Amino acid sequence: MAVTILFLGPLRDLAGGASRDVAAPLDWSGLLDNVGEDLADVLKGERIHVALSGKVLIDKAALYAADGDEVALLPPVSGG
Repeated sequence: MAVTILFLGPLRDLAGGASRDVAAPLDWSGLLDNVGEDLADVLKGERIHVALSGKVLIDKAALYAADGDEVALLPPVSGG
């Protein structure tokens, strides 16, 4: 029983890899605990968004991922 966390863009470098499997179920607090203190501080910022199985959450603190779900951490978009 696992949830896959995907780290996109510069979050990948902070996480030390593109993805990580963690035990299900996973809520916001559990996500922060699983990514480490430095990355957790970044994720708390309002410019970082969270998608659950392809749908961006309006309130990332309402995250609840079950077995087989994918959680994507989305950094701010830049460019023109």
